[in-house]
Amino acid sequence: MTTNNQRIDTIKCVTEYDTLRRVILCQPEFMAIDEVINEVQKKYEDENIDIQRAMSQHAEFEKLLKENGVEVITLPPSEKYPEQVFTRDIGFTIGNDVFIADLAANIRKGEEITLKEWLIAHDIPYQSATDRMEGGDIIVDRDTIYIGISSRTSRKAVNKLEEKLPDYQLKRIPFDGQYLHLDCVFNILSPEKALVFPAAFDQETLHQLADSYELIEVAEDEQFSLGTNVLSIGNNKVFSLPQNEQVNINLRAHGFEVIEVDFSEIIKSGGSFRCCSMPVERG
Repeated sequence: MTTNNQRIDTIKCVTEYDTLRRVILCQPEFMAIDEVINEVQKKYEDENIDIQRAMSQHAEFEKLLKENGVEVITLPPSEKYPEQVFTRDIGFTIGNDVFIADLAANIRKGEEITLKEWLIAHDIPYQSATDRMEGGDIIVDRDTIYIGISSRTSRKAVNKLEEKLPDYQLKRIPFDGQYLHLDCVFNILSPEKALVFPAAFDQETLHQLADSYELIEVAEDEQFSLGTNVLSIGNNKVFSLPQNEQVNINLRAHGFEVIEVDFSEIIKSGGSFRCCSMPVERG
């Protein structure tokens, strides 16, 4: 179930950009568009997924994570769960607490069982989200949690999470639901900077985000290829697709080191590097 049997002593995630120490992945061995559940999948439904190519791209991602000092934990893939590669959605870490998501789409319900089994096997306590909440809508920056209000995450679920986390300020971020999760249109890169796809938000929300961060805008074509869904691993290093040329130019212009990995097969199902990684330790 995991790449090693090392005891897990530290659970800690207080930002999206501190040095990534430990992360949970799941290889796309059974990845498929069996039931269209987002706009990107609509485009690729007939073409579907080349499993061999997806596995090769994911393996390159895993290899480069390890080369950058990240311990990789792999959950076993299952034929029952064609979306399981997107481990970010099945759980999330806030501070020293791990939460199990309450997945909204029927085709994804059950993916969380494997994560629970891993946590139990390593004596890691966890809490369960309720009333529809997925990790792609959770973005943490120190004592503030940005939570996307979407078809995948409900206001009721956010209210319950707020009760569990009295030491945090929860900011509810409404956005256009066609973009699936908040991390497909907004992503924090550092204490000062964030990626954003402006068209997903109303002006009031954009102004709120701009009050906290210098916003690096992503154009519509590169949003569709998940340009916002990069993965920060610390020290201003960011995983991004080579196809998102303007995003990468802008990231480098803002002082980030861009690690380019072809993820073109995996993004056909509507997720990229952040979606495919669930951090359990940063810092």
